[in-house]
Amino acid sequence: MALIRSIIHMLWMAVTVVPYTLAILLGSLFGARGTTLYRIARAWLSLCISGAQVLLGIRYRVSGMENLPQDKLGGAVLLVKHQSTYETFLMPAIMPHPLAYVFKKELLYVPFFGWSIGRLDMIHIDRQARAKAFHKVVQQGKALLAKGVWIIMFPEGTRVERGQKGQYKSGGTRLAIDTGAPVIPIAVTSAKVWPRKAFIKRPGVVDVSIGKPIASQGRQADELMREVEDWIEAEMRRLDPEAYPAAPAAPSGTTNPASAPASGGPAAD
Repeated sequence: MALIRSIIHMLWMAVTVVPYTLAILLGSLFGARGTTLYRIARAWLSLCISGAQVLLGIRYRVSGMENLPQDKLGGAVLLVKHQSTYETFLMPAIMPHPLAYVFKKELLYVPFFGWSIGRLDMIHIDRQARAKAFHKVVQQGKALLAKGVWIIMFPEGTRVERGQKGQYKSGGTRLAIDTGAPVIPIAVTSAKVWPRKAFIKRPGVVDVSIGKPIASQGRQADELMREVEDWIEAEMRRLDPEAYPAAPAAPSGTTNPASAPASGGPAAD
């Protein structure tokens, strides 16, 4: 049954993407830009999320919406845990501001989907040209943030398996520091129902936890990213404890360092 439902959902997305892509292409041809085209894309993404709920039994539960900036023109850099395709569809569907993804340019060649995002205010980069790519991210990111568009990035760079942690890269925090925008860490447990690179999906609930804004002014990119990483990974363990192995018990007669009282030695990092 899960296979059949997954096939139906895939066909649903493949069929519905066509009219929305045509609407975006025609709209851009006749002068539509920015928010207008984004709303069309967002409508399709919301349709995919609704389809996942009806056809696959996948629901989502969001906490921390009150942590999002309330200023309509206030910028923000969203740094999101990346486990599956689900969150790439979900984030625009639930966020109150237009979002601009930073993504690899190869996605532009995906039929219909890539043609659509190529017409939107997104930031596509060449990963091979790292310095040039980051310059483009900052340049376009500043312009979009000034218009009230939030930048969204996956700091691990690619989807990771449930219970695993990728290497957090500092591009997102460097952008936040260069633009003065706050960083919003977000934890997502999508792999519970929509595993990485898996065709068959399972019914269940995806938890989305939005952390409090972290000011970027006066911070160092690596140090700020470590704070983001620590929050996201701790929150992932809270939301999905089954995916993470329990800490080994201390041998009999020894003291667990985590619970030991502080000594007079050097402070921990």
